[in-house]
Parts: sequence; structure tokens; C-alpha cells
Amino acid sequence: MAISTIDLTKAVVNVLPVANGGTGNGSLYSTVILVVGGGGGAKSGGGGAGGVIQTTTNFTSGTSYTVTIGAGGAGLSSNGSTGYGNTGGNSVLGSFTAIGGGGGGNSADANPPGGPGGSGGGGGGTGSASYATVGGAGTAGQGFNGGSNNALSGAPYPSAGGGGAGNPGGNAFLGQNSAGNGGNGIASYISGTIGYYGGGGGGGTPTSGTGGSGGTGGGGAGSGSGNGTSGTANTGGGGGGALNGATGGSGGSGIVIVSYPGSQRGTGGTVTTSGGNTIHTFTSSGTYTA
Repeated sequence: MAISTIDLTKAVVNVLPVANGGTGNGSLYSTVILVVGGGGGAKSGGGGAGGVIQTTTNFTSGTSYTVTIGAGGAGLSSNGSTGYGNTGGNSVLGSFTAIGGGGGGNSADANPPGGPGGSGGGGGGTGSASYATVGGAGTAGQGFNGGSNNALSGAPYPSAGGGGAGNPGGNAFLGQNSAGNGGNGIASYISGTIGYYGGGGGGGTPTSGTGGSGGTGGGGAGSGSGNGTSGTANTGGGGGGALNGATGGSGGSGIVIVSYPGSQRGTGGTVTTSGGNTIHTFTSSGTYTA
């Protein structure tokens, strides 16, 4: 699956309305922002990546904008309870909200769908040819659907990968005990160097086999022998699915980045400079004051 690379001099992922928040009567200035939700927690299916928003917007001098960093959803036992895994937390910058990733599907359910989110969680392994597995739905403009397992090609019915910000999650390789890979995220230069965000978690297997790989952008690897791998912090990566009876990986936390040309015009986050731009990076909740 190809990696989507964002060129900040051209079209961005999605163009949204001007951010708002608080009050202020100062001058406007243009910024590029990246808002990434927390990744979904896995069960058997891989967790979906947190939604990714990257766009340009104007901030008003003298105005404060709330920043919230979404936590990754906790991983759960792949067959300990019905339902999909924990959804990741939303990340917020002013009026922009990146939706947390959907949880991965459960291997104990008759029809174990992935959860909806910024990107959808991967469907779990059914353990039966009588049921289909559906990946969770992603959020338009932020991420893609999780992978599915139609359960019609015979045992051993492995689980699917979680969706990513750049690609859908991979479907399970039925009858081969090879789980689906997590969908890839996007590449961004907003921090001054290339970074990858929003990778889906790989699926797990019902018996010893081959777990799906995590999507580029912090997705955790699925396991064919034990617990899934957690998504990488501050990427919004989904957790990796687990072997039947083991524990899925947790999703990675989100991140918010603000970048604008010239000298510093705001406060909040960790402030760096690169290529003539000032960059504010938030890895924990706070306030950006323009």
C-alpha cells in the first residue's frame, strides 16, 4: 500500500473552516495545522488509527485555542468479552476535532465487527464459516475503513487489520492463518522533517500463525503467538491484534502541531524552528495562544 505524502505547498488532506475559540480582536495570520486522534485499542482485529486532519487555517492574535490530545484506546482480551475494543480519544485544536480510532473486533463474537472511528477497527476472526466479519467505518476526510474477513473460505479465520489515515485495513487471508495488515498512514513534513501518522494495527490469529504488520505511521503489529503490539505514542497508531485468548495492543496517543512562517507569534507546546518556520508541538493537552 502506498504512503500518502503531504506537500504543504499544495493541496492538503482536507480543507476545513477557519478555526475558532475564545475571543480576540487582533490580526489574522495563516498557519498549517496537524491534528491526530488517539489510536484504537485491539482485541483480535487490529485497532483503527486515529483520524488525521492536516490543513491551513487562520488564527487571530490575542485568542486562545484549546488543545486536547486524545489517549490511545486500551487493548483488551481477544475473546474475553463481546464487542469491539476501546475507541481512541479525540484530539482537538479550536474547532478542529480528529476522531479517535475504532477498536478491533473480538474473536469470541459470532459476528465480530470492528468499531467505527477516525479509521475503523479491523474485523475479528469468527471461528466459523457461518458468519461474516465487517471492518469498522472510518470518518470521511480523516481515515479509512478497517479490513474484513468473509469467513467463507474455511478455517482458521484470522482477523483483519485496522484502517489507516492513508489506506483501508487489510482483509484477512482466509484459510492460511495469516492476518490482515494495518492500513498505512500519511507522511507529513509539518515538523520540519518527515514524520508518519495514522497507521492501523495489524490483525491477530486464532491459533499460532502470522500476525498482520502494523501500518506505517505508528500501527502496532498483530500477533500469531501472543499479545499484540501497542501503537506508537503521538502518532495515533492503532494497536495490534492478539492471538486468540491473549491481549490486544493499545492504541498510540495523538498529537497536535501548529506551523507558520517567520518568528514566533504564539505560545504553547514545545516550540522549535525549521526552514524559516516556527513550530508548536503538543504531546499533552494545553492551550495555543495566538
